[in-house]
Amino acid sequence: MILRLLTILIIPLLLSAAEKPNIIIVLADDMGIGDMTPSNPDCKIKTPVLQKMADEGILFMDAHSTSAVCTPTRYGLLTGRYNWRSVKARGVLSGTSPHLIPADRPTLAHMLRKAGYTTQMIGKWHLGWDWHKDGNKIDFTKPVKNGPDINGFDGYYGHCGSLDMPPYVWVDTGKCTAVPKREEGVTSEEDPYGWYRKGPISPDFKIDEVLPHLFDKSVEYINEKASAAKKGKPFFLYLPLPAPHTPIVPVPPFKDASGINPYADFVMQCDHHMGQLFSALKENGIDENTLVVFTTDNGCSPQGNFDVLKEHGHDPSGGFRGHKADLYEGGHRVPFIVRWPKGIKAGQKTDAMACHTDLYPTLEAITDQSRKDIGGEDGYNLVPVFNGERSTGRTTLISHSISGHFAFRQGDWKLCLSAGSGGWSMPRERDAQKQGLPTMQLFNLAEDKAEKKNLVSKHPERVQELLKILQKEINNGRCTPGKKIPNDREISFLPKGVAIK
Repeated sequence: MILRLLTILIIPLLLSAAEKPNIIIVLADDMGIGDMTPSNPDCKIKTPVLQKMADEGILFMDAHSTSAVCTPTRYGLLTGRYNWRSVKARGVLSGTSPHLIPADRPTLAHMLRKAGYTTQMIGKWHLGWDWHKDGNKIDFTKPVKNGPDINGFDGYYGHCGSLDMPPYVWVDTGKCTAVPKREEGVTSEEDPYGWYRKGPISPDFKIDEVLPHLFDKSVEYINEKASAAKKGKPFFLYLPLPAPHTPIVPVPPFKDASGINPYADFVMQCDHHMGQLFSALKENGIDENTLVVFTTDNGCSPQGNFDVLKEHGHDPSGGFRGHKADLYEGGHRVPFIVRWPKGIKAGQKTDAMACHTDLYPTLEAITDQSRKDIGGEDGYNLVPVFNGERSTGRTTLISHSISGHFAFRQGDWKLCLSAGSGGWSMPRERDAQKQGLPTMQLFNLAEDKAEKKNLVSKHPERVQELLKILQKEINNGRCTPGKKIPNDREISFLPKGVAIK
């Protein structure tokens, strides 16, 4: 017992005193917890690279995005703050939306730059930036303002929205790499998997080549920064992928490789590209001291074609209810693997509750920085769990759906402040209300993984207890101990007719 306590106390000290690791965060798009073999033994999609990553690192089985859709999840991951505290109350941004994160809001990139890191974003931003517009028309010859560079990134290369959202233009740290000369798009009737909205497209933007292109750019960045990294100048690479979100466009040799459908093929392609990333780290001699996170922004989208996947015995939500956009677990319980050979013992699997917001205080601790009042307000340090502890101290979780509905979890209890899914799965909210379903849903996840038995009428005291804690965490502007911080907007979360007693 004494030896175990000493180990727990000593290991975090060793981590903070060690040479700072390079950090890579890979955020896949619309991939469910059931879509990789480490978190789903019944997975019918081959993901050998992610399996190897989990075998060599730590796998979180109870990890969550802050939201069940793209834009808000990205906000939460980068700021360490629940997305609904921002001015964005529901839904997602488009490819032409203005920037969401103010320059003075601390992000992972700001924090790591202060710790001596070079910082780079490559991929799908989807947090808005400010195109130069003449009226409603974008002038692609003019600089883009208020991109990732105001949020702590030294440089960035990416696409503004999802890959089915125009304009289809690469922006390299404020400058468009080519000006669109035409418009392009594919309808869902033409291709139910590979469709994308019609809009301006640059001659150097090839839809089918976007995913491999972004990994090529990432490998180039690793090759460029490796030498400095070995000399004590670490790098942070944020790599938000556009896949396996629509357009679902696997290329050979992955096309038809799964024997299931294009979505499964695309997941396999993502797995393969992760292997290229690890190869680059090893070839440059920096693999041992590079911390790599692989996670996703939300659950699988219906665009993956659930019926076809089911025919092949595959469940993207891994037995949990719901999918992308929902308050149910399938909407926000996500894959989450962390690998760092020098700092994390291999072969670990944990049921510790975790959230994307936890990355902020975790990386703050690993880079030996002190906590601040602002930045990571809704995050808990994961290092104790890396070192074998069963919990970070996180006992609650607030989840958010595409429609702006809330769910609150404490331990095994989960209260959905909605009559339906709060998203796209049945029953949708309006249908649930028409059916006269209860305005809230209470589940015990330990006994009811699939969230089928609504216990709200059986445990009114529990409901009130959870509502009071939720109200406190909303009003405090944080779910962690510390100074009370204002939210960016007035937040309404109670369903009509529900009161806290």
